[in-house]
Amino acid sequence: MCDDPGVTDRPTALVTAPFRGEGLVTLRSVADVVLDPWIDHSPIRILNGEQLAERVTAEGADVLIVESDFVSGSVLDRGLRAIGSCRGDPNNVDVAAATARGIPVLRAPGRNADAVAELTVALLLAVNRGLVRADRDVREGQTYRDGTIPYQRFRAWQLAGRTAGVVGLGAVGRATKWRLEGLGMRVIASDPYSPDATHSLDDLLAESDVVSMHAMVTPETTGLIGADQFARMRDGAIFLNSARALLHDTDALVAALRSGHLGGAGLDHFEGEHLAVDHPLVAMGNVVLTPHIGGATYDTEANHSKLIAEGLVALLAGDKPDNLVNPEVLA
Repeated sequence: MCDDPGVTDRPTALVTAPFRGEGLVTLRSVADVVLDPWIDHSPIRILNGEQLAERVTAEGADVLIVESDFVSGSVLDRGLRAIGSCRGDPNNVDVAAATARGIPVLRAPGRNADAVAELTVALLLAVNRGLVRADRDVREGQTYRDGTIPYQRFRAWQLAGRTAGVVGLGAVGRATKWRLEGLGMRVIASDPYSPDATHSLDDLLAESDVVSMHAMVTPETTGLIGADQFARMRDGAIFLNSARALLHDTDALVAALRSGHLGGAGLDHFEGEHLAVDHPLVAMGNVVLTPHIGGATYDTEANHSKLIAEGLVALLAGDKPDNLVNPEVLA
């Protein structure tokens, strides 16, 4: 605490991330909060380091909590006591520069694990049972499209008793695993960093009726699934990627689908956050495409709010939070 009785040690937190629930209550108990979430702005507003520096100065803030804004450059010279990145991987923060200035950086690991796992299951069910096409037939009055009955067009193998391969057994991979097991599937996993993953990638691909991607993008995993890997998959297998598009070769995926080797695909991410309307995947009825909405739940926001707020409380108490990215600054 400061020795001057006219000065308070209570921080002011500028929060440009969506913040809600128990975490917001906790944050307000230890800091004066300026809440201005980027997601509430239309058109969309993403701030860079210089713009954040102006806001930090204007608000008199010494704690900065962000989700999509970029924390680098001049904002790091504003005497910040802490930075919170509401992401599992705080790749929107120049962590090295913050560390050099002695600024603790908090993250929110696993904040969207359940949300992304739920969307993964939704993609699987939609692809396997042709739900998007079936919905379209009903809306267009085409129950008997081309002189057929729905039972003819939408027959599928049930998932119970089939094998699903999870690539990457982090928080999302684990959350997906037990959900697929709940559908009656046998689930195997490949992850060189997890002792619970007992399969090599090649063995997993050869055994699985469904392959679901949940690895982080690193130099080692970029392009992890290419033409050779798709060829190793079972005939009629379903490929799911609710993580990042960089994990697979999209051209190779298109080729595997066109050949009939793969039975379908469900994708929630595309390079550049965009897929051209004339892309081959768009015209494929056995492919379900969603625009990177896996983590888009209010619960994700509540989860990251709680993690960041509790981490800040620990920092202010002189403790080391579990979600501190750069613990060396406390030395």
